Amino acid sequence: MTDDRWVVLGLAHPRVAWFSRLARWSTAAAIPVDFIKCVSRDEVLARLNGGRPYSALLIGADVAGLDRDLIDQAHIAGASVIVVGSNVAREWHELGVATKLPEEFERSELLSALNEHAPPIATVTAVVGDPMVHYEPTWRGQLIAVTGPGGAGTSVVAMAVSQSFASEPSNQSMVLLADLALNAEQGMLHDAREVIPGLQEFVDAHRVGRVSMEQMRSLVFEAVGRGYHLLLGLRRHRDWTAIRPRSFETSLQGMLRSYRLVVADINNDFEGERDTGSQDVEDRNHMARTVAMGADLVVVVGVATTKGIHSLTRTVRELIALNVNSDRIVAVFNRSTRNPRRQADAADALATLLARHNETLSIGDPVFFSERTDIEEALRDGVRLPTAAAKSLHRQINNRLVALSRPQQSPELVPMLEAVPVVPGSLGHYNDPS
Repeated sequence: MTDDRWVVLGLAHPRVAWFSRLARWSTAAAIPVDFIKCVSRDEVLARLNGGRPYSALLIGADVAGLDRDLIDQAHIAGASVIVVGSNVAREWHELGVATKLPEEFERSELLSALNEHAPPIATVTAVVGDPMVHYEPTWRGQLIAVTGPGGAGTSVVAMAVSQSFASEPSNQSMVLLADLALNAEQGMLHDAREVIPGLQEFVDAHRVGRVSMEQMRSLVFEAVGRGYHLLLGLRRHRDWTAIRPRSFETSLQGMLRSYRLVVADINNDFEGERDTGSQDVEDRNHMARTVAMGADLVVVVGVATTKGIHSLTRTVRELIALNVNSDRIVAVFNRSTRNPRRQADAADALATLLARHNETLSIGDPVFFSERTDIEEALRDGVRLPTAAAKSLHRQINNRLVALSRPQQSPELVPMLEAVPVVPGSLGHYNDPS
């Protein structure tokens, strides 16, 4: 027996035998463990975020709150996750669980698991860890984000991009249009008679394990006549609270493992905690921020009016502030005139506004998506959009994807944490009595 001790959080159903047995061992000093019982997932999260170091989280396999996000928070706090009980069959290692213990574990088994996977408090050092669960390299499709200010026609442009790429023989049934906007409208534009399954069910399926390609495809709809699949979005704006960040990132990775191309319709609000001081704002915008940072290309849609050009410029600058490389941004003027002079004027106005920021100079020339009355007719009748409508846009996006030729990178490996100066007194403190 060494002098090391562990501070362990526990979460299980109150009447579970191992929960009480571990508490007795700790109280009687039969094991060098300070055991802290928790009655809910929220209490666990509050303690993990309280500033006190913890060695491990022991949690019952059948606890309802055991998912990727809870495990991720434990990793951020420096605590290993140990699952107790084997009555639930899951890919625990893939979720980030350090090890498993049987429900009738002995003291020696517990101490062996803690010695191997959990740092004793006496030897804990301040380490900024990587909260992401890294997966083995795997095939990954391409991701195109489509965003823009309200009323610019972002959703229609996303449909046109999806249809144009799906028309290529190599992309048959391999293009997914994912509605990830807070005010989801793809269901209305596709005249979807069913609203379930949608994004909430898709993300929820990834909370507790890896989802097979067949299961993922059963959660999307086929856009009949358009050649791509559709993932319906949130049913109400406030439903973003049900989308847990880590589960969403894993869901996005699952989409890219199952499709050659994912076109994501997202909001143009990318503010986070660093900008507003509010974690709730960052959670609300988590889908848009994650997709924009991990996308191969970000298509920004606007209209060629005074206000439209200003709004498009503002969105481009917000993407630059989010550390999206300017060479991955494509500007699109929707519902534009075919008059070459007016198109040139709009392009010059955009270039003049962006020239004030040197980092935005490499976005290239804008693409013009012409005004067409037959687009509205196609939406009303639920048929394919006019093939010629997106021909120029398809060519420009395809050329940009080829020109980038950058190494493939999974969205979950995009660094979500940055080193920032710590304000004195903002971290709290914990006095170790040892």
